[in-house]
Amino acid sequence: MTKRPPPISNRVRELREANGNMSQASLGEAIDVTRQTIIAIEQGHYSPSLESAFRIAQVFGVGIEDVFTWEG
Repeated sequence: MTKRPPPISNRVRELREANGNMSQASLGEAIDVTRQTIIAIEQGHYSPSLESAFRIAQVFGVGIEDVFTWEG
């Protein structure tokens, strides 16, 4: 049985790179999570809490729908 990827995709890495090549650690600090959590989010292994998702969008000055897409 193969595991399906989560139905939520994201542009976190793209947005980090477009914003001065922000590090994963810096983004983690900005939203109060670990660098490992940012890595897991970017790789699609972990869907962030709603609060973290809004915080990520706020860091980049975009709407949450500009960061995350639900493909359900």
